[in-house]
Amino acid sequence: MAIEKVKKYFAELGEPERVIEFEESTATSELAAQALGCEVGRIAKSISLMVDGRPILILISGDMKVDNKKFKARFGTRPKMLAFNDVERLIGHAVGGTCPFAVNEGVAIYLDDSLKRFDVLYPAAGNDRSCARLALDELEKYINVAGRVDVAKPK
Repeated sequence: MAIEKVKKYFAELGEPERVIEFEESTATSELAAQALGCEVGRIAKSISLMVDGRPILILISGDMKVDNKKFKARFGTRPKMLAFNDVERLIGHAVGGTCPFAVNEGVAIYLDDSLKRFDVLYPAAGNDRSCARLALDELEKYINVAGRVDVAKPK
């Protein structure tokens, strides 16, 4: 189970308390914000895309969506979402729990500038009933960031 991979990942980093589990679903930004009692923008949703035949993740604020024009300017191609059935195989986590922790080797992870607005962020933690609580600098510390991007626009 992917959440166990994430728990192990944080335990190995000496941060086992980072994973928060819920009774209710946190599968969408809105549900996660509701479970946490916070604004939707604090949810760092993981967008699974394919660029040049390789899977990537872009962490973007929960109140934003990918701007096709900005994405094409940055990556040289239109955004192509991974098919629902391919996300777990290519990224290492199923839809609803896709997160930047303990991902498959070769998955590039980008942080969108929309996340900079918040002191605390909540990315998923491996399943549809979990998250982690991190500041942006902590998030960068705990994942292998391929770069920062500005590819978001308001929903």
